[in-house]
Amino acid sequence: MGLSEEELDRLADVVRLQPTKNAELQEAWGMESGSEVHSYLEGHLTDYYFRDDDSLIRATSEAADLVDVEPGVESDAEAEPGGVPDTIRVPELQAQVFEVVAGPEERSQSVVSVLNDLRETFGVDPDVDDVRRALRSLERKNVVEVVYRTVPTFRLAVERDAVTVEVAE
Repeated sequence: MGLSEEELDRLADVVRLQPTKNAELQEAWGMESGSEVHSYLEGHLTDYYFRDDDSLIRATSEAADLVDVEPGVESDAEAEPGGVPDTIRVPELQAQVFEVVAGPEERSQSVVSVLNDLRETFGVDPDVDDVRRALRSLERKNVVEVVYRTVPTFRLAVERDAVTVEVAE
């Protein structure tokens, strides 16, 4: 039995956003809770995803072939696990965050500082929690690092031009 149109769309989201968490899919799918996301994955897509050693959600290679979309992270075939990806496909807010967050040689920024730079650069006003989630998602993709000071702060883990950022539709 094949997957429904909704299941295929959601599977495409898993492929595009990987590695991801319940909260990121919850936001993408407009669900009420991470538990609802987990139930959906187990009930509808159980054969097409898995959780890695860090409990992040990843699509199987069969899933990527089935939906014919590119995975969210593309690395060199020779790259080590945890290596820097060549290309990331992310939602628009994450692409904007990548553009404004401090570079690898600059002083790291707080979430609020990144939010202020987003407002100034793009004229957007996202919720501070959305900015925090965007930074953490970019951290999971190994392109942003956390520097712990009084509060967690962030900066790029790579040179900005070392990674191609594509906005996921």
